[in-house]
Order: sequence, then C-alpha cells, then structure tokens
Amino acid sequence: MIAALMVAGLTACGQNEFIYVRDREGTTYFKVPSTFTPVESTAIDLFLTGEEPGSAAAQLTRQRVWSTAFDQSDNPSPEHLLSSPDPFVYATVHRLTEEQQAVVSMNRLRDFFLPVTQELRELIQQQAQAYGQQLRFTGFELLIDEPIHLDDGARGVHVRFNYRYEGEVQTYDLTALLDERGSTISALVISCRADCFRARAAEFDRIKDSFKLLRLPG
Repeated sequence: MIAALMVAGLTACGQNEFIYVRDREGTTYFKVPSTFTPVESTAIDLFLTGEEPGSAAAQLTRQRVWSTAFDQSDNPSPEHLLSSPDPFVYATVHRLTEEQQAVVSMNRLRDFFLPVTQELRELIQQQAQAYGQQLRFTGFELLIDEPIHLDDGARGVHVRFNYRYEGEVQTYDLTALLDERGSTISALVISCRADCFRARAAEFDRIKDSFKLLRLPG
C-alpha cells in the first residue's frame, strides 16, 4: 500500500496533479498522475512469486515485500497489469534473503517481472513442451535494454519489451534497481497495449524517470 502521499502542485481545477509515493522504509520514490486509481497489489505479488495465497511462504514474503499499483482504466483491476488498453503502474521493493543476494545479477533483474533473457525464455519453452502446455506469453520482442549505474554502487537495468498475451500485443517497461549493498531490489513496471504505449511513451518515460532510490540519514 501507499506509504506516503504528498501534495503536489495544483491544477487549474484545484486537484492534485500527481500522487507521490514512497515505500514503507522510505527508500524508493516515484510519482504517477492523479488520473490513476490505486488498486490492490497482493495478487500481483503472488503472480510474481508463484506462491499460494495463505501459505506460509506467502506470509513470509509479505514481511519482505512492499508493493503498490495504479490503474488508469475506468474499471480498475490488478489483472490489467498483464493486458489492458489503459496504462497500469506497479511498483515493488523486495528485501532479499541471503540466498537471493548470493545469486542476484543483472540478468536476474531483467527477468524480474517476465522472462526477458534468451536463456530463461528458452528454458520456459522447453518446460512447456515437456509437459505439453501452451505458453501464455508469446511473440517476445525486445525494444530497449540499457544498464543503469547510480551513485554509491547502486545499479540496475531498464528493459522495454512486447509480449502477445490473450491475443493482444502488450508493452511492458521494467526498471529494476539493486541498492548499493545488494540487499534490496526496487522495481517499477509500466504496461499498456502496444499501440497505447507508442502513443504515450513520453508520458510513461516521465513516470519511469521519477523512480528513484533515496538515501536515508545514518
């Protein structure tokens, strides 16, 4: 949920222009236009981890994971992250276990949300073929892949890619940042149908560029 909501400049109608968001530890920050509606993000967290609701693993994950989500649809839903003609924004902060810290890499960051690297995409395809399953996401297209180097050793990646999901081509934009200690991943996902993303890419870039890691005193 939203940990902090701060007032931005006002529009001519007297409404707040932006929603300003920080995670519960106050280390990650971004803003979205006030035309977005907050939605429940727990279902998205479970999708990413593959854990069952109510399981012990899911309970432990909730202690290490913060997240929030925003939908610009007239009928907001967490499911719109995967496919929607309207923009969706999801942000999460994961405190990594010691085991996760030992294996985290730039490719792990690229694959944080959906399979991006060729190695993982081929592995998933092989597994689907072995079990006679149909892939839900097909037609992968990589649009942007660029490293991010921040002050004090923090680093990350920005990737933008297309997948066909339920008959529609959807564009996903992921920024994933690893803090300087290698102990926390902060990630921002912006998604929209491909035609929507092309038309509004500059707007989505402003949201992406507002995504920052904050250094706290001490």
